Amino acid sequence: MNAAKETAVYTHGHHESVLRSHRWRTAENSAAYLIGELRPGMSVLDVGCGPGTITADLAELVAPGGRVTAVDAAEDVLAQARTHAEERGLGSVVSFGTADVHALDFPDDSFDVVHAHQVLQHVGDPVQALREMRRVCRPGGIVAARDADYAAMTWYPAAPGLDDWLSLYRRVARANGGEPDAGRRLRGWAREAGFGDVTSSATAWCFATPEETGWWSALWAERTTASAYAANAIGGGHASGSDLAAVAQAWRAWGAEPDAWFSVLNGEILYRA
Repeated sequence: MNAAKETAVYTHGHHESVLRSHRWRTAENSAAYLIGELRPGMSVLDVGCGPGTITADLAELVAPGGRVTAVDAAEDVLAQARTHAEERGLGSVVSFGTADVHALDFPDDSFDVVHAHQVLQHVGDPVQALREMRRVCRPGGIVAARDADYAAMTWYPAAPGLDDWLSLYRRVARANGGEPDAGRRLRGWAREAGFGDVTSSATAWCFATPEETGWWSALWAERTTASAYAANAIGGGHASGSDLAAVAQAWRAWGAEPDAWFSVLNGEILYRA
């Protein structure tokens, strides 16, 4: 096990403020670049499935006859993913387990599609992770990854407190062994991993209504003071409790602005193995 792999820490953790944003994600708003490649009967590996909302959508897209294996490094969040799949009548279609993307416990050529959403920004060795994703993908299958790019996030109106948030988050994430500006690096990582012809694209989440910006700002305000990210920021010496409280207040103030608007750019890659 290399040092980067050992020191990589999931910056956000699984506080409720984090899971609120994860449960909002669907195949349509977070994996549209992949949907057109899916067919009934396919087998899918969903790496870093979290609470399983995208997983369940993928399962419906490969039904009937398809199977989805969903894995995450954290056992606690898998319980939520299992419950979600069962509530949608997909308990017999999706199986769950823990896994490390750097060393997947599956034979070569096991899946038609291997998918990871917002995973590679948090791992110690994204190139090795992509090699593993390719290894377990069958010839002719698809490897797909999508990650946000924090430096490319933009908002209106200007808010110095959000500038402080962005700078702090990027410091904390990198100290944890991750790369917060992963979206722009996906193609390069794939090429380094030995992938051939990679299709690169980008899409954005946009929070533009008062309801959307209120939701987005509230969850980030809470995440800033109550999640594992807050503990990492303080424990790593990157910020004090009062610093985080000021950032949280900046999020709330920005979210109350009638013209508030926020966009998250996400890089994407598709590779046919």
